[in-house]
Amino acid sequence: MKTPDSQPSVTEPLAAERAYRSPAGIAGGVLLLVMGAWLGFDALVNGDARTAWLAVAALLVVVPLVVAFTVRPAVYANEDRLRIRNPFRVITLPWASVADLRASYSSEVFTEGGDKYQLWAIPVSMRARKKANRRTGGRKSSGLAGAADVVPRKAAGDQSLDEIRELARDGADRPSAQGGPSIRWAYEIVAPVVVGAVLLAVVLAVG
Repeated sequence: MKTPDSQPSVTEPLAAERAYRSPAGIAGGVLLLVMGAWLGFDALVNGDARTAWLAVAALLVVVPLVVAFTVRPAVYANEDRLRIRNPFRVITLPWASVADLRASYSSEVFTEGGDKYQLWAIPVSMRARKKANRRTGGRKSSGLAGAADVVPRKAAGDQSLDEIRELARDGADRPSAQGGPSIRWAYEIVAPVVVGAVLLAVVLAVG
């Protein structure tokens, strides 16, 4: 499904689960990774030993961070829970623990316990909202349909949140959707960044 600006696309890898990701974020991340690989390869092949070690250290720091903020973010929703894959954490929220979902300048989910988590994979685009509002207004003023027949258009990100809200409402009382939030840190992202930072400090210190 084609979406405007940086809004998320919706795919359904399984019948029982919906996945939301940002095509623009993924495309930008892939471009940065390709550029980083090219620069790193050039430094390894044509640079001296110190330059090669600096390139390795820099890649260990930069590549995981690029992946974390562009390719990695995703939101998965099914009948029982919401799973949020953010840059450094994976947050799993059974629907019974979800109090609200909001989108002002960013998409956020609030828990019954008062915690707030950002949905990196569903960015908010003010431009897309204004465009959707203009389209709805244009239909109302065209005279082709009565006001009661006009279905308000929404930006893709807002549509995604509406779908998630509906799943939350339907699943809140389901026995399999009970429980509290669980959080897992993305050590596969954090570990190489730490190793790269230590290596970079050592190479710079040695000179």
